[in-house]
Amino acid sequence: MTDTTVTRNDDASRYEITVGDVLAGFAEFDLRPGAIRFTHTEVDPAFQGRGLAGILAKAALTDAAASGDAIVPLCPYIAKYLETHEIPGAEIRWPKRPGAAG
Repeated sequence: MTDTTVTRNDDASRYEITVGDVLAGFAEFDLRPGAIRFTHTEVDPAFQGRGLAGILAKAALTDAAASGDAIVPLCPYIAKYLETHEIPGAEIRWPKRPGAAG
């Protein structure tokens, strides 16, 4: 089995998942004071169907939670992942949805 690795690339503002030495996908983020906003997640079509998006989300969110920054899930995939998975120690700041009361 080929090694799968998730790393944080601060220069590109994203977490990257590689299979072997090939970039298979990424989760883009935007750092704000006290918060990390996840804006977009993408897996290369050649690697889809292998569960890599979930591996990427878990690793990125676990690392973000460990930093102490609040997680703001603007990316639909990250938001859905957080609705169905527990990330220990994570503070989630759900964005207000357009038209939502409050």
